[in-house]
Amino acid sequence: MSSGSNIAVASFEYPAAQPQISAHEQTQPWFAAYTTPRHEKAVTRQLAVRHIESFLPLYTSVKRWSNGCRVAVERPLFPGYVFVNVPRRNWVKVLQIPGVVSIVSSGREPSPLPAREIESLRAAIPRLRCEPHPYLAIGEHVRIISGALEGMVGVLVRRKNNFRVVLTLDLIRQSVAVEIGMEEIEPFRP
Repeated sequence: MSSGSNIAVASFEYPAAQPQISAHEQTQPWFAAYTTPRHEKAVTRQLAVRHIESFLPLYTSVKRWSNGCRVAVERPLFPGYVFVNVPRRNWVKVLQIPGVVSIVSSGREPSPLPAREIESLRAAIPRLRCEPHPYLAIGEHVRIISGALEGMVGVLVRRKNNFRVVLTLDLIRQSVAVEIGMEEIEPFRP
């Protein structure tokens, strides 16, 4: 994302187009459908046409074109993925949609997502300011990209409201833990 981007409140794609679902269908598991790049919105429209419940969390960013114009653009919060609430017998319907590459799986069986996580996302995203961030795991090396410690590399050890990064000075064999905002770090591959 460019340094001139601004983040606004996230939204859902086509909320009015979502089909009405019965209580039985609400208990169906959620899956992540992997899409071809930049086809998430088209896939969501096709799912609505086929009466398959889907969820595409979006965020709004301001893009600055080379001619200086600024335009608000809605982009997927999880690029390349659309969440679908579909029974096992309808997996084929999802896979037949142009732009769907696969349903995320471990082995041969698609992996269901915890329904409470999807419902929490659906409830919280419209009220929060969100933007995509590279996936960071505890124990991963990260580089500080802004602030007084810019350029230093450390290990992510814990996450609360901020990330805690352990920076080590190998020469003196000493470490220090610092709280860092997630906008100030990026993954680092040594």
